[in-house]
Amino acid sequence: MWLTVAFICVALLALVLKYVFTSPGLNPFEVDSRQALKPMVLNRKEKNKVLKQGFLASRVPEDLDAIVVGSGIGGLALAALLAKVGKKVLVLEQHDRAGGCCHTFTEQGFEFDVGIHYIGEMQSHKPYRCILDQITEGQLQWEPLENPFDHVVLGPPENRRCYPIYSGRTRFPEELKKCFPGEEKAIDQYMRLVKTTARSVWHMVLLKIFPAPLAKLLVYSGLLKSLSPFYKMAPHSLTEIVSELTENKDLRAVFSYCFGTYGNMPKESSFSMHSLLVNHYLNGAWYPKGGASEIAYHIIPVIEKAGGAVLVRAPVNRILFNDSKEACGVSVMKNQEEIHIRAPMVISNAGIFNTYQKLLPKELQATPAIQTQLSMMKHGDGGLSIFVGLNGTKEELSLKANNYWIFRENNLDELVENYTNAGREEASRNLPILFVASPSAKDPTWEERSPGKSTLSLVSFASYKWFEEWKDDKVTNRASEYKELKEAFIESALEVVLDVFPKVTRDKIEYIDAGTPITNTHYIAAPKGEIYGADHGLERFRPELGAILRPQTPLKNLYLTGQDVFVCGFAGALTGALTCASTILKRNLHLDAVALAKRTNYVDSKLKQE
Repeated sequence: MWLTVAFICVALLALVLKYVFTSPGLNPFEVDSRQALKPMVLNRKEKNKVLKQGFLASRVPEDLDAIVVGSGIGGLALAALLAKVGKKVLVLEQHDRAGGCCHTFTEQGFEFDVGIHYIGEMQSHKPYRCILDQITEGQLQWEPLENPFDHVVLGPPENRRCYPIYSGRTRFPEELKKCFPGEEKAIDQYMRLVKTTARSVWHMVLLKIFPAPLAKLLVYSGLLKSLSPFYKMAPHSLTEIVSELTENKDLRAVFSYCFGTYGNMPKESSFSMHSLLVNHYLNGAWYPKGGASEIAYHIIPVIEKAGGAVLVRAPVNRILFNDSKEACGVSVMKNQEEIHIRAPMVISNAGIFNTYQKLLPKELQATPAIQTQLSMMKHGDGGLSIFVGLNGTKEELSLKANNYWIFRENNLDELVENYTNAGREEASRNLPILFVASPSAKDPTWEERSPGKSTLSLVSFASYKWFEEWKDDKVTNRASEYKELKEAFIESALEVVLDVFPKVTRDKIEYIDAGTPITNTHYIAAPKGEIYGADHGLERFRPELGAILRPQTPLKNLYLTGQDVFVCGFAGALTGALTCASTILKRNLHLDAVALAKRTNYVDSKLKQE
């Protein structure tokens, strides 16, 4: 018996090693494609020539290798990775500019980003930085935030406590210990759990790129749960873990504060998901120099260089299938006319719900494999974004390159639960959480582009159902009741900002408006106004779902990329793209990216020495 078990284990190990280290497919990271840094293009009209190329049938390249639906980072990065191995890819975007949540918009002379607030792991020669360097040919630059990069603010004005969050794997816990004397043991235990759990996230990646039978064997045999710290911790909520570590309610809140970056209250959050975010920022936080639109602006030329294109105002209304039920193209609506575009594969960055429930024919939606995946997922919470344009420089307004997470008190679960269960009028007066950042203060090119001006981005959550009755109104002219509700949320958030930032006064405000969940539905095609894709609660991190929800869908030649394949956020969507490209090219590109990062680090170090 033991001989049989040993044989099975050896055979399984051989299979795992084969798929981890044997890579026969094309490698987009084979050579370092960084080029000498070119002067930044700060002129908005020049950038729009790249970002706003409207759809016309005559602009569709011939002999396409792939079509990507959606131009968020998950779609653009996937297209660029394929382009780097010579594939001709067409990216189609329903909005009037490319970028998805990386796009920017301008109102009354103020430029606002909609989804990029800060990114971790952007130090030179780290894998994420290496991937972005390669798909932008080294043209995308990153500016570090200040240290501390986050501030956690707890309590009402008369009893407000502020805790700075520092980057640095040793400084982060050291500074926390200064704030919470006597809690050294709890802080050390927390750090050990975060690091151990986050470092084994590669097990989740392997589930996505292994052949499905091997992935299921690892899951249903129990091997994965017994060997992986990530999946061992996945069923445990954030509240459960931090409550075991300390009785100090402020420290529990500080341990948990960044749950807003994935959208689930602590008692519904997987500690594994939370560990990824904490670990992601341990080495610091960065912002794209020149603003969030720089991301798409520098990726698109790489796609075009291989003969592909990125076209906007191109709403895909359905995916086309042949008689064998294989994806073979898409249909784009243009002036009430369907235009069919053919390609041997279709990759959707539109999210699992849009892809399966809106873009598939009814008979394919109903297939058991598709319904199984849908039954294991649910919509994430809706997002509320408030955009503020200010008269004054960052120095005059005391705005810095950092972020504030502001909570009404330290009982985070209770605050969020009461808010989400409230009626909309009551909720508008009681925001439990508010993220505040100044994109203009983070971008060193801002003063040159918009002298004497500043911006604030305020982010919270809001239920889709509070706004749903106005979803069919014209987006620029919704009902007066909608506008009144939106104003109530704005005023509630503004009161907090004016209190925490005393140099920001009402007379400095030149522009203010909000994007609600139905705004998100219109501009980024989020079905329920969610900003992080599918829900990131405890169920999302079951290994059974990890093995089933993968880039290759149950339908031949149809793939998924982006946040719903992996996890939410910029880095999560980028990993989703890399995982999807690994599946398509039959090669472990995660290892290739790490190898190139090490290689370029060595070469660059030698050049510096010379």
